[in-house]
Amino acid sequence: MKTIVFTGGGSAGHVTPNIALIHKLEQQGWEIKYIGSATGIEKDIIEREGVPFYPISSGKLRRYFDIKNFKDPFKVVKGVYESYRLLRRLKPAIVFSKGGFVSVPVVLGSRMNRVPVIIHESDITPGLANKISIPFATKVCVTFPESLQHVQKDKAVLTGLPIREHILSGKASRGYQICDFHSQKPVILVMGGSLGSQVINQAVRDNLGRLLTQFQIVHLCGKGNIASELAHTRGYKQFEYLNEELPDVLAMTELVVSRAGATSIYEFLVLEKPMLLIPLSLQASRGDQILNAKSFQKAGYADVLQEEDLTAETLAARVEALHANRETYKATMQSRNDNDAVASIVKLIETYCLSS
Repeated sequence: MKTIVFTGGGSAGHVTPNIALIHKLEQQGWEIKYIGSATGIEKDIIEREGVPFYPISSGKLRRYFDIKNFKDPFKVVKGVYESYRLLRRLKPAIVFSKGGFVSVPVVLGSRMNRVPVIIHESDITPGLANKISIPFATKVCVTFPESLQHVQKDKAVLTGLPIREHILSGKASRGYQICDFHSQKPVILVMGGSLGSQVINQAVRDNLGRLLTQFQIVHLCGKGNIASELAHTRGYKQFEYLNEELPDVLAMTELVVSRAGATSIYEFLVLEKPMLLIPLSLQASRGDQILNAKSFQKAGYADVLQEEDLTAETLAARVEALHANRETYKATMQSRNDNDAVASIVKLIETYCLSS
């Protein structure tokens, strides 16, 4: 039995693709371990899967001035030392990194132990953590064809993004029951990322009257963002976050309004859900979601509304237009010819381990 160590964290998008690979590799007899941050979202997600989790020290790598920038390098150095010792003890055949700041110490610790590393980059351009890690990687899997120009040719492999099998197993009937909805009016799923989005939340709530005349709305609004005064509004169901229930809610969903994180939008693509994407602005990000959204818009999978143009009125108008053109979006999604990312990455892992 060979051992593989996974790493990645900081957001759900850096963890859930790992889950898809973990399930497949477990079926093939691999022993799975996970290294992540003690305080990150990855700890809860991975422990729910029953996978042994090993916490390390982790510091954030910021592109802007912050007093923590003087302290966090020491946390990263500590994390490298902890990773080095952990990997010597776990003796993995290979390490798979999904990115996020916690992955940098693990990748460096792997290099020090001469353990091969495969990295996956979800977005079109690599994030800062992956930019640091890529020189130490054996192979770099990418999601978008546009990403190939950002990674050296001998390392880059176009695989697509690993999708969790259970996201495909939802039942619309259970979704209606969970939300106390009915099947006579279409359902919109609104989500603003794993932490929620105040601007999207407000735009939805400011125009509920207009939207609810045509749609039922499931609103994933983020931790602490439930509007108690709207708790009993018919046709409007709020959740901070959905986990096990998400496949059933998606099964009954006709349209999606979402941020443009790569993991989420690829899951919507596989499920053939027309999307209105509202990417994080340049003021709040490095612009990766803007590029993701433009790629999906160009492919005909989604419409895009920039955050700067988001109001209650523009949101409602674009949702109505998306619904009117939903069959065109669905037909385009059905005609795509994507890789099976899980199979491609698992084959890459196994092939490299056999040859090393």
